[in-house]
Amino acid sequence: MFCGIVETTAKVVKIEKESGNVHFTLTCPFTSELKIDQSVAHDGVCLTVVKIEGENYTVTAMKETLDRSNLGTWEVGTEVNVERSMVMNGRLDGHIVQGHVDETAVCTCVTENQGSWYFTFKYKADKEMQKRGYITVDKGSVTVNGTSLTVCNPTEDTFIVSIIPYTYTNTNFHNIKEGTVVNIEFDIIGKYIARICQNVI
Repeated sequence: MFCGIVETTAKVVKIEKESGNVHFTLTCPFTSELKIDQSVAHDGVCLTVVKIEGENYTVTAMKETLDRSNLGTWEVGTEVNVERSMVMNGRLDGHIVQGHVDETAVCTCVTENQGSWYFTFKYKADKEMQKRGYITVDKGSVTVNGTSLTVCNPTEDTFIVSIIPYTYTNTNFHNIKEGTVVNIEFDIIGKYIARICQNVI
C-alpha cells in the first residue's frame, strides 16, 4: 500500500525481455536501502524488487501489467516516479493508493498559471466500469504516475489536476506534455462504495 507521495525519481538503465515478462533495471537515491521482495511503486505501478547490484535494482513486469500501464513505453533513460510502501505508523499525506493501475490516460493540455500548472488528461470511458467506480469526481482523489492528486472539473472521460512547483520539479511531471501517456489509479474507496451500492440495489 502507498499514499501517492512520490519520494524521488528513478532512471531506467536497462531493459530485458523474457517471454511475456520485462525486467527493468533502474537506479535511484534509495537503492542502498532496498531489499529483495520489497514493493516499490513505479509511476504508480507496484513492482517487486528481484535483484540489487550496487546502485541499480531490478523489477519485473508481467503481461497484465504491461497491458494496463505505460511501462511498455519506457526506454533506457526514462525518468520514473518512485515511492516505497507506506509505513503504517506514519501520516497518510496523500490518499490510499494500491499501486494497481487501472488504465492509462493521455495528456491533452498543459497550461501554466502564475507559477503552477494545469494538466488535462483523457482516458477511455466505459459505462460498465464507471458503474463500478472507475470515475473521477470533483475534489476527489486520483493517482497519476503514482502521484496523489486532487481532481478538478471532471467530465465523463477527462479530468484536470493542478501541479505546484515542488511537485513539478521533484516528479516526472516536468516531462509530461501533450500526447504523453500516463498511468492512472482511481480511488479505491469510490470503487468499494460503487460495488456496495450495486449489490444493495
